[in-house]
Amino acid sequence: MYLGVKHERVSIGGVVCIVDENGNTVAGLGDISQICYPRSTMKLFQHIPLLMSGAVDAYDLGLEEIAIMCGSHNGEELHVDMANSILLKAGLPKSVLQCGPQLPERYADKVDLFSKGLKPHSLHNNCSGKHAGFLLYCHYKGYDLNTYLDPEHPLQKEIKQVCADIYEFNIDDMHLGIDGCSAPVYTIPVYNQALAYKNLVSKNPALVKYHEALETIVKACSDFPYMLGGDKRYCTELIEIASARLIGKTGADGVYCLGLKDRKWGIAIKIDDGKMGPQYTVMQTVLAQLGILSENECKALAKFERTENFNFSNRLTGHTQASRALIDFKFS
Repeated sequence: MYLGVKHERVSIGGVVCIVDENGNTVAGLGDISQICYPRSTMKLFQHIPLLMSGAVDAYDLGLEEIAIMCGSHNGEELHVDMANSILLKAGLPKSVLQCGPQLPERYADKVDLFSKGLKPHSLHNNCSGKHAGFLLYCHYKGYDLNTYLDPEHPLQKEIKQVCADIYEFNIDDMHLGIDGCSAPVYTIPVYNQALAYKNLVSKNPALVKYHEALETIVKACSDFPYMLGGDKRYCTELIEIASARLIGKTGADGVYCLGLKDRKWGIAIKIDDGKMGPQYTVMQTVLAQLGILSENECKALAKFERTENFNFSNRLTGHTQASRALIDFKFS
């Protein structure tokens, strides 16, 4: 049975996994044991070593700066400035970033950059906040800055162990990949990705040493969702509308993970073909079916629920929406 999204007459499958506070599967659509890279949904856990180290107080980091460390931002001016402020607190130049230059996401920001005769740099990269956080932590600990992306670097080894704990997955089964920003990323089953976001919003007794750091992450992202994405971004708009109830983050290759605060549930979505966008359509459908979003809130986010597809001649070629099987599925 097809359970994903529909592009006019072309179906694209995927996986949806929902787990409850005890790790039981509330709903599993598709193969929830499927292995994939969490990509940027892992960002919310990659700064736990920093948050547990004393670096936050040492550098007087604010929640807005912590939020952008977790973000995949548009490269808007305020994102660039916020990421740079993290570096400046350690007296580091932007040249230490190894995420690579990237054009801003918005057309207006691209035009503004080129009109000033400037080129994009690493601070425009959607992962610059994450990398700035990495470097700040390395500066605090006295770790080598030049090799901070090496999987054998102390920072990356600490991150891998934290992720093994939070995802409740055997560290030896976490196979290495290199993300788009050159940071290490590891394979995790979709079920365990849902488990991690459940652990983000619930106080798992087995993870008590991480509770304070996880609470800080949730508060930072809830209070400053614009740092997670920016203008016209699903992560930002969803949390702006429903921050009291949930915390969610997108990842490349069609991944979306979300924690439901009150229910203490975790949700993970993976779109099989890796296309970006359908995961938002699926998440909107899931949240509506679960009764998490009101009718008015669904209307405010309707542009993500059903998207129209245009070609380069600006002709409407079709639309993307959830399949009937997903719409009709009875979630608990």
